[in-house]
Amino acid sequence: MVAQLQNRLVTVFGGSGFVGRHIVRRLAAQGAQVRIAVRDPEDALYLRTCGEVGQVVAMPADVTDPASVRSALEGADMAVNLVGILSPWGKRTFEKVHLEGARNVATAAAAVGIQSLVHMSAIADEATGSEYARTKVAAEKAVREAFPAAVILKPSVIFGPEDDFFNRFATLARFTPLLPVLGCPFPPKINLGALTGDEAPLVDLFGDGGTHMQPVYVGDVADAAIKGLTDSATRGNTYELGGPRRYSYKELMELVITHTGRDRWLMPMHSLFMGMAAWFMEFLPKPMVTRDQLKLLGHDNVVSMGAKTLADLGIEPTAAEGVLPGYLSRYKHPLHQRLRES
Repeated sequence: MVAQLQNRLVTVFGGSGFVGRHIVRRLAAQGAQVRIAVRDPEDALYLRTCGEVGQVVAMPADVTDPASVRSALEGADMAVNLVGILSPWGKRTFEKVHLEGARNVATAAAAVGIQSLVHMSAIADEATGSEYARTKVAAEKAVREAFPAAVILKPSVIFGPEDDFFNRFATLARFTPLLPVLGCPFPPKINLGALTGDEAPLVDLFGDGGTHMQPVYVGDVADAAIKGLTDSATRGNTYELGGPRRYSYKELMELVITHTGRDRWLMPMHSLFMGMAAWFMEFLPKPMVTRDQLKLLGHDNVVSMGAKTLADLGIEPTAAEGVLPGYLSRYKHPLHQRLRES
């Protein structure tokens, strides 16, 4: 694999982000020349230290601008497109960034003779009615049409030291006594058998624990991207990336409680009741949750039966329990830390 990347020029769109930095570091470590294509090159300057002088460079590019995309791909051997948004802001809509952006990259990649293209999508079901999901699915089709040999990666929730999911709820646990469990049944399930001595609760607020997810480690996702660039057997395939086990939303919040050492109540939530709060949050540049995200969170986000997975790429998925303590411990109360050290 190292020989396949040695001195090859790889353009990474969105390379300064959470997943991108892990991919850039792997590329540089294996001898590739890396061109990070981002809207603001200053955001990627910190990655120059990943390689030798001049090995990792940043240049301005916007996936919604075909000319800048082509310029970023000129002379490159391989490309990775990681650009995506969780919520629209101004002119950067799901349609523009996900669909048009993906089409621009794939079309330009084919035109300039890129040998390998990896497109990062997500596990998303357009049946949820989510615009995020609809444009992700549409983008996959557009990429396939423009660059049939592209490798498409569809991860579930990605975790790692700089992740958005676990860090967000760990921060919430610092300031509030409650953590939400999304995807719970409404109305709550009522078990009449409890009246006759059944141990199950009379009113079941959590159902089967809310929405189910299959968190995947960012390092495994980065390894999958490298494999997609270098292994010809992956050409034209789509892979769904998930960790070794599925969790209910309730179990995920329990992991946050365990590894932050902050005992919090779990509040069963249905998207119906969070809609108004999400509407207000959408006026913020980086809302904690949007109505579109609630549509997604109301449905399971797990690897589908029969899909190609990390195993097909020769990658053993990393368990969340082995990684979370390493970075969620910083959210523990200072007193908790002192008691542990004493």
